[in-house]
Amino acid sequence: MNPDLDKLFPYPFERLAKLKDGITPPSHLAHIAMSIGEPKHAPPAFVLQALRDNLAGLGAYPMAKGLPELRTAIARWLTHRFKLSPGRINPDRHVLPVSGTREGLFAFAQAVMDRAQRPLVLMPNPFYQIYEGAAFLAGAEPYYLNTIAENGFLPDLESVPQQVWQRCQLLYICTPGNPTGAIMDGAYLRQVLKLADRHDFIVASDECYAEIYLDEAKPPPGLLQICEESGRHDFRRCVVFHSLSKRSSLPGLRSGFVAGDAAVLEKFLIYRTYHGCALPLPVQLASVRAWDDEQHVLMNRRLYQQKFQACMQILAPVMDVHYPPAAFYLWPKTQLDDERFARELYARQNLSVLPGSYLSRPTSSGDPGKNRVRISLVPALAECIEAAQRIRAYVESI
Repeated sequence: MNPDLDKLFPYPFERLAKLKDGITPPSHLAHIAMSIGEPKHAPPAFVLQALRDNLAGLGAYPMAKGLPELRTAIARWLTHRFKLSPGRINPDRHVLPVSGTREGLFAFAQAVMDRAQRPLVLMPNPFYQIYEGAAFLAGAEPYYLNTIAENGFLPDLESVPQQVWQRCQLLYICTPGNPTGAIMDGAYLRQVLKLADRHDFIVASDECYAEIYLDEAKPPPGLLQICEESGRHDFRRCVVFHSLSKRSSLPGLRSGFVAGDAAVLEKFLIYRTYHGCALPLPVQLASVRAWDDEQHVLMNRRLYQQKFQACMQILAPVMDVHYPPAAFYLWPKTQLDDERFARELYARQNLSVLPGSYLSRPTSSGDPGKNRVRISLVPALAECIEAAQRIRAYVESI
């Protein structure tokens, strides 16, 4: 067996299940799950219809590169959303479909890592655990960049030692961030680009929450947008990952893409041809419809905005919690140890949240997930309001 498998940590939701094991929550309260970031809004009906209309496509093998019409729709969306010059994104060179960002982010590290060079993969801490697992199984060592309130929940790039940058082959960034919702602005992303050029590493920007934000006048910028503004028209050393899971409430479609540096994607396509994760043709054709429509995205975003407003009114008076600018999580401090908080909340209120330490790793400067919990505002508005009321009742009883 691959010995690197032994380096993998249990997934956060496995740990949560063990934490709750043996507890019998109050039976008069229906369970509310706010631990996992699985969108619960209704999928767009026209996308589901497109799936049904194209089921005959299951009779053919799909190509790893994807259909030209899908890559063209993605290029069209990127150009509009991130203010790229017309024609800047070549659908044949700059775009590859992936089976959701999870699969794409994991596979990417396997393709780009040079194991012979003692590679480091840098990532935010707390983080999406796929980054860490991808690093281990690519023969690399993860290096954690704490994202704490004092730094606006963004990694402090200036504090990273030079010898760490010199070994870095891949930097994962997440903007908007999971679980903090923090957004990397243009100045921050330009700093990332300078470091990538200076130390010759690839930047993989996980932007799967880019369409869930609170201020309609300020959509989060993306890495390719900053490349465009900086005159980096070849997107050198830069790739971005997007998905329909959060944007369109289609997590089960497993449809996303990676876009950016054509030279990198040319090699990644070779890997993917052997990897065998091509999207089924009905999924690709339904995805074209989703990327071409913005109205359902606006409606989706407004639902989250309503939930944030309602829940913050209930929780802010009793918890150290702040409006995030984007994503759909709350990331409050807890008065107790985060595991105890989550366990007791479940025991008393039949409500599941995720301990922050399940999303982070201890470092020499502390554990940024300790004494925090992640609350996913994915249920319906009424259920989110009830959940916030239950959380408040528990906090006030401590």
